[in-house]
Amino acid sequence: MDTIKLMLADDHDVVRTGLRSFLETQPGVEVIAEAKNGQQALERARDAQPDIVLMDITMPDMDGMEATQKLKKLYPDCQILVLSVHADKQYFMKMLSVGASGYLTK
Repeated sequence: MDTIKLMLADDHDVVRTGLRSFLETQPGVEVIAEAKNGQQALERARDAQPDIVLMDITMPDMDGMEATQKLKKLYPDCQILVLSVHADKQYFMKMLSVGASGYLTK
């Protein structure tokens, strides 16, 4: 089985730490990078080449919507899974339209 290389992008340290702790217990998953904003996610993706990015929407400097759109243009094979507090359908539809593969609420 191939290992899934995953990057976490969320501006809350406690969320990233908790997700990393949980995901590292899962067989076949390796958390290879973390980012605290969209700009950092773009920079880290360049070096890490993740298979999947777990992306928050509301982050400083560059939000998850803009970061998702840019990541998909640069790395079309990278899958973006949104994990957000926003349960509003407009966020869901907008994130899918910019290239997200799925959407989960926190």
